[in-house]
Amino acid sequence: MSALPPSRFSVLSSPSPDLLSPTNSSTRFSLPSGPAIATATAGTPKPLSRPNIYDRPLNKIRTTEVSASAFAFLFSEIVQYMQKRVSGINDLERRLNTLGYRIGTRVLELMAWRAESASKAPKRDIRFLPVLMSIHTNVWKAVFGKPADAIEKSVQNEDEYMIIDNDPVVTRSISVPRDMSQLSCSSFTAGIVEAVLDGLGFPARVTAHNTPVDDFPLRNTILIKLEKSVLEREELFK
Repeated sequence: MSALPPSRFSVLSSPSPDLLSPTNSSTRFSLPSGPAIATATAGTPKPLSRPNIYDRPLNKIRTTEVSASAFAFLFSEIVQYMQKRVSGINDLERRLNTLGYRIGTRVLELMAWRAESASKAPKRDIRFLPVLMSIHTNVWKAVFGKPADAIEKSVQNEDEYMIIDNDPVVTRSISVPRDMSQLSCSSFTAGIVEAVLDGLGFPARVTAHNTPVDDFPLRNTILIKLEKSVLEREELFK
């Protein structure tokens, strides 16, 4: 009987039990420990954080001023945004009026809160002329940083009053094209006035009109047309 041919492949010998030991394998292939991370100590100064705008007291008005250039830039962007989405001048003025009305409701709420916090017995005006004077002075200062220039009463119609602003803040940086010369961006201001009047119980229709003169080319008139119920109530106080 012939002998078996030599094997072409060598058979690996069985590994040593020591090499398969979990303890030994973990020791051989263990990763080096990373460097320790230094933690912040109690004495490390923390970066200063600016106070949240919602944490500021509402009754302090010195820190509520806004940059005029920032306001002009924002308002011009609003006008351009709306101009691309309207069908005409009347539609654009209506949208500006609606935006101003929303702001006017918040202005009235803020002013009422400040008046109540500053006085132990705040009073509410129930006559129209004191309210109109308050809008001419207090509302204009709260929104635009200065009072309006004049108040006029219509000679022909007893239900019409006018607030004159010789240099409106909202139109200082607005350049109106010639084909839109009838546009009055102060419709935004008219919306604020209308919201304040409605909130105080003097419903009216408020519109804005360009009335330029030689000395004041940006002069604007806010026309207030009171509802009949307001006139009837005024008659009762006479």
